[in-house]
Amino acid sequence: MKAIFLANNKGNIDYVYGEKNIEKIASMVELDRTPYCEEDIVAQPEKFKDVEIIFSTWSMPGGGELKLTEYLPSLKILFYAAGSIKYFAPEYFEKGVRITSAFSANAIPVAEYSVAQILLANKGFFMSSLIAKAGDYDRANKLSGAHAGNYEAKIGIVGAGMIGKKVIELLKPYKLDMLVFDVFMSEEQARSLGVTKCTLEELFAQADVISNHLANVPATVGIMKKEHFASMKQNATFINTGRGAQVDEAGMLEVLKEREDICAVLDVTVEEPPKKDSEFFKLPNIILTPHIAGSMSGEVRRMSELMIDELEAYLSGKELKYEITAEQLAKMA
Repeated sequence: MKAIFLANNKGNIDYVYGEKNIEKIASMVELDRTPYCEEDIVAQPEKFKDVEIIFSTWSMPGGGELKLTEYLPSLKILFYAAGSIKYFAPEYFEKGVRITSAFSANAIPVAEYSVAQILLANKGFFMSSLIAKAGDYDRANKLSGAHAGNYEAKIGIVGAGMIGKKVIELLKPYKLDMLVFDVFMSEEQARSLGVTKCTLEELFAQADVISNHLANVPATVGIMKKEHFASMKQNATFINTGRGAQVDEAGMLEVLKEREDICAVLDVTVEEPPKKDSEFFKLPNIILTPHIAGSMSGEVRRMSELMIDELEAYLSGKELKYEITAEQLAKMA
């Protein structure tokens, strides 16, 4: 089977796959090791008419008016060593191309990052560290002491998909009370996870730390509103590693201006980065990170290794563990 690497940012191929994993793939299929981009395929369509397998990652071509699949008539399957496939997948599904994604591998560092932030938030780390650095140790100490700590604190998990469930799993060793908002979760599933299902309103009003992991679908756009943030407990923290679009940012900013006791730790915003004059850079109770929760540095190799496992299953005629269908895509981030 003829296979190629495809990404508009060709450097992503070496970054995510690496020489070792490229060698593994080459030992299993007829692999052209040259990374290609959309322009290459459009410029030389004859060269790619026999391609049956694509290996890709971030910057996978698609989502535009140009139907790239028209240039790949023999394509059967796409191995995507990254997370969300929403922007390009419909075109490939229309042509009957199967897609398997390393979404689950990318979920691991997001969950690990979120758990780290949750545990720090319960200690009042974010605001107390800034105050301590400014020289007011007494105030910093008192502020930290006013937080819940990591024993019997209430943790609100917004969205119990793959990442949300992993966060719940990683928090199990701690004695924490976990509340979950997820419209797809049944009471039976909640019991099996050892969590309490509740409404979004109940979660925001009761949790010491709120961590967002909702799927990025039209129904979740702006779902977390001003009134939710206004209802947060004293000294509570909101953490967002999901998507900025799920937050009514104007409403959240209004509340954060009025309530210096609550804190928002944001790895994502609607506009990334926010405009230079944005309130995100001005308010002291907002902590910004540059969208780093997902796979980075050595973590990215986990994604390509997962795709190699999927390739082995595909070539053996076995079930693919991480194949995504059009129906599943509608519920995913």
